[in-house]
Amino acid sequence: PPSLRALCRRYGIRYSPAGNGISHYLHLERFVRPGGLLVGADSHSTTAGAVGMLAVGAGGLEVAVAMAGYGFDLSCPRVVQVELTGALPDWVEAKDVILELLRRHGVRGGAGAVFEFTGEGVATLSVPQRATICNMIVETGATGAVFPSDERVREWLAAQRREDAWCELSADDGAPFDSREHIDLTPLEPLVALPSSPGNVVPVREVEGTPVVQVCVGSSVNSSYEDLATVAAVLSGRTVDPDVALTVTPGSRQILDTIIRGDVYRGLATAGARMLEPVCGPCIGIGQAPTRGQASVRTFNRNFPGRSGTAEDRVYLCSPSTAAATALAGKITDPRGLGPPPALP
Repeated sequence: PPSLRALCRRYGIRYSPAGNGISHYLHLERFVRPGGLLVGADSHSTTAGAVGMLAVGAGGLEVAVAMAGYGFDLSCPRVVQVELTGALPDWVEAKDVILELLRRHGVRGGAGAVFEFTGEGVATLSVPQRATICNMIVETGATGAVFPSDERVREWLAAQRREDAWCELSADDGAPFDSREHIDLTPLEPLVALPSSPGNVVPVREVEGTPVVQVCVGSSVNSSYEDLATVAAVLSGRTVDPDVALTVTPGSRQILDTIIRGDVYRGLATAGARMLEPVCGPCIGIGQAPTRGQASVRTFNRNFPGRSGTAEDRVYLCSPSTAAATALAGKITDPRGLGPPPALP
C-alpha cells in the first residue's frame, strides 16, 4: 500500500513488496547475522535460529514498540540441549527430526524453553535443514531454537554474498543446560503428524495406504530449493496420481528464480504440479482449502482444525519426500519403498 511504503521511506524501514517471498526465507537470505537478536511479528520467526541467532516471535504491537525504541521484554527461558549424533539415512529429512521432537514433547512440552542443538550430527545439516527444525520448534510451545554458527553457516552466507556477516559461534565447553536430550539421526524414519495437531506424530508406515486428494508442498518450513528439488527428483519422469491435486510454493523470489533457471520448475509442472507464487498461501488458509473430510498431506508446520480454510479438514504434516511419494501413489506412502533416492537436479 502507498501509505505503508511512505511510512517506511520516512523512518528508514526496509519495505518488502508482495511477491518477494515468505518473511522467514527472506530473513535467511538477506538479514540473518550470527549472534544477533531477531524479534518478529510471526511465531515462526524462530527460523533464523538456524544461523546462531536468538530469534523469537512476538505480537505485532510488541514489535512496533520495540521498533520505536522502547525495548522488548522476554522472560529468561530454560535452555534444553539437544545433542545430535549420526547422520540422516536415505529418505529421512530435517522435517522428521522436528517431528521426532514433537513426538516426544507434544505441543506444550517445550513451553518456556529454547532448544540448543549441539553434537557432531549438526555439521551434517545444511542451513535450510536447520531452518526447518527452528521454524517448527515453536509447535512444541518453545520460545525458540538455536544452532551453532559453523562452517555450514559460513558457506550459506557466502552463497548469499554476505560472508562478512559470519562469525563462529557455539556453546562453550561445559556450558550449563537446564536439561539435556539426545537424538541419533541414523535410525530415524519418515514420520507424519496426524490430524489435527503437530504433536500427534507416528511413523508414516503406520498410516500408509490412507487415500489422499491433495498434496501441498511449501510454506515457511519446507519451501527451500533443497525441498523443492527433492520433490522434483522424486517426480522426475512420472506423473502425479490423477485423483490428487498437487501444489508447490517456493519460499522466496530467489528460490523461484533458481528453480526456473534449472530443471526443477519444469519438472514439477510437467509431473502435474500447480505452481504457486512465493507466499504463505494455503498454509494460512488462503487458497487451496481442501475437501471436507478428505485427507490433505502437506509439508506445512500446522494442522490445527480449520487452519487450512476448511472447517472439517483432515490435514497431515510430513517431509517433502513423503509428500512426493504420496502424490505419486494417491495415498500416504513411505518413500523408502521407492528404492534408492534420486540425485537432486
